[in-house]
Amino acid sequence: MNNENLQKALESFSYEGNLRNLDKEGLIAGIETQGNHVQISLLLGNNPNSAQRHLGLALCQHIQTETKAQSVTPIFVSSHSSTKPDRPTSQATTDKQASAPSSREKINTGAKHVILVASGKGGVGKSTVAVNLAASFSQLGMSTALLDADIYGPSLPVMLGHCDKPESQDGKIHPIEIHGLKTMSIGYLIAPGKPVVWRGPMVMGALEQMLKDVKWDNPDVMVIDLPPGTGDAQLTLAQRVHVDGAVIVSTPQDLALADVKRGIAMFRQVQIPVHGVIENMAYYLCPCCSTRSYPFGQDGVKKMAAELSVDYLGGLPLHSDIRAAGDSGTPLVLQKDARQDVKDAFSSLARTLMKAV
Repeated sequence: MNNENLQKALESFSYEGNLRNLDKEGLIAGIETQGNHVQISLLLGNNPNSAQRHLGLALCQHIQTETKAQSVTPIFVSSHSSTKPDRPTSQATTDKQASAPSSREKINTGAKHVILVASGKGGVGKSTVAVNLAASFSQLGMSTALLDADIYGPSLPVMLGHCDKPESQDGKIHPIEIHGLKTMSIGYLIAPGKPVVWRGPMVMGALEQMLKDVKWDNPDVMVIDLPPGTGDAQLTLAQRVHVDGAVIVSTPQDLALADVKRGIAMFRQVQIPVHGVIENMAYYLCPCCSTRSYPFGQDGVKKMAAELSVDYLGGLPLHSDIRAAGDSGTPLVLQKDARQDVKDAFSSLARTLMKAV
């Protein structure tokens, strides 16, 4: 990112017919660039009103247009100190910070229930489960929101077949409404195939903005598809959002189960209830004769759930219909030609979860 072009964009910003140099007005606490991505910290308070949000979003849109930046993200802060990186701490101090509730005001998404879908490692089908759970909730008559919190590896644009950028109005970003779901993903905001090379603070800032600056319209349930592992996104949500609980997706292999144990420990440390574990690819379902086989082992997730005193929510099959649906842009549970017993497995999970929350 060229600093000279960035400065020119700041100086040429016009808002409601007047030139506004927010830097000279003392409203910019800091600007951080990572390649062709820009993050601007605005001194408008942690919980800006609609007019302040609109001002910040208008500035970002102007800068992106003038500099051709891939993304420009506003972060609303109350003081310059809010943008300073944390000092190095010992592991004991880090553990205390993670387990302690944040002193900052919680973000109100308006959702009646917020469910996190997590996994200890990548490649276990977490996003597939999240998308089909959300679609199943919608089929059960609940207004449903779906947030892709995986900043580095967003999946929703492909899995829902939509890549257009969302519109913004009155200081709020309007979610992409598709397949009966209100959805948001960083993948809607960046060019397809472009990597997101951001540090932790930028990731947390972008996630907070998607939570509080999107017009979610008070859904009955919000499903949040987390990135794999334990990190910034999980900690941000634990400290900034009222969460009903989490479900953890795993495959039956021992390698995946070891990471699930760490994930459960992390959620317990940050005081988020774990509703249970979902066993994905629990068995291979033959498309011809419906015979079940167990290429990854049998009952491993059930045994682990019992050992850790968490509920086993059910198993999902390894089936070509699920793979095809993930590539087609339409969730499996919404496809008329998909096998009914495979769709029923997701619907059963959704009903079980609704009882848990």
